[in-house]
Amino acid sequence: MSSSWDQDESLSLMTCKEKEKNIHLECLRIIYFIEHPLPPLFRQLDYIQLYWDHDQKEMDTGNWSKVTEFIILGFPQLQGIQTYLFFLLLLIYLVTILGNLVIFLLVRLDTKLHIPMYQFVSVLSLLELGYTAATIPKMLANLLSHKKTISFSGCLLQIYFFHSLGASECYLLTAMAYDRYLAICRPLHYPTLMTSALCAKMAAGCWLGGLAGPIVEISLVSQLPFCGPNHIQHIFCDFPPVLSLACTDTSINVLVDFIINSCKILVTFLLILISYVQIIRTVFKIPSAEGKKKAFSTCASHLTVVIIFFGSILFMYVRLKKSYSLDYDRALAVVYSIVTPFLNPFIYSLRNKEIKNALKRQLQRIGI
Repeated sequence: MSSSWDQDESLSLMTCKEKEKNIHLECLRIIYFIEHPLPPLFRQLDYIQLYWDHDQKEMDTGNWSKVTEFIILGFPQLQGIQTYLFFLLLLIYLVTILGNLVIFLLVRLDTKLHIPMYQFVSVLSLLELGYTAATIPKMLANLLSHKKTISFSGCLLQIYFFHSLGASECYLLTAMAYDRYLAICRPLHYPTLMTSALCAKMAAGCWLGGLAGPIVEISLVSQLPFCGPNHIQHIFCDFPPVLSLACTDTSINVLVDFIINSCKILVTFLLILISYVQIIRTVFKIPSAEGKKKAFSTCASHLTVVIIFFGSILFMYVRLKKSYSLDYDRALAVVYSIVTPFLNPFIYSLRNKEIKNALKRQLQRIGI
């Protein structure tokens, strides 16, 4: 109750300061126009410069308070069940870690899985471990804490690792689609085209490309002034909710985010789509039903992950607005940050005989 009162008081204080500033600027405008009689257009341009100079002076002299930390609100309407949500999320996170770690180790330990297809799967599992570690531990801490704060630099680091690893996953899923295309559409040339060396280079390229991806966006956000409310209406730090808190125009940031995300998400999704169009055309040419079923079975797990992952991030990041409905954004964030990494081990293990057989062999080896 007191936190809600404190929040209302801080918002009221900010509103009063904003009104005081607007009154002061209006007085400056009237005095300025009296002393500088200019044509209307030049008056407005001159006043815009005056307004900007005044804002800069306010920021430089410290009349506006600078935000040094944010408060992540999460799901405020679920305050009464925070403890239950903590244990549910903790269970999901532990299963996610265990499942992805098992798949990663299986591929590394079982020689029969030392082929490009499963090498990519092991890299995906490793990515998921880092991807979830960027957000879920802090979400768990916030569920048990009344403060729910994160420092400005900590927020930017969370955004960076979340987006860099997410971008790496986009590129890796594209590489996996290309691998499936070569295996089904060019089976005779597959061993010579998709070598272990090429597989390693593609995986490394996915990692490096992802790590370099968010640098421009992070750099732009780090230069924005944050001097007003510091409540992030989201379950973790992300570009859209953080941009909505900046006390300046963020149109350039939104545009840059849109361009980068469009190139990163739409291009990779289009390449995956092209690969599967070619795969489907080739599969339909296979005369036997058993051959078609076998070909499709090698793609089913990958295609399922692609639909879940891209289906959520497309609606979240490829848009020209800072934010949509808060509940809409939070629901999508739960899908691509929690649900997808949680489901991946089940998708690749339950639908894949080789993974299940490898698990049985390793369990028998250790006497279980």
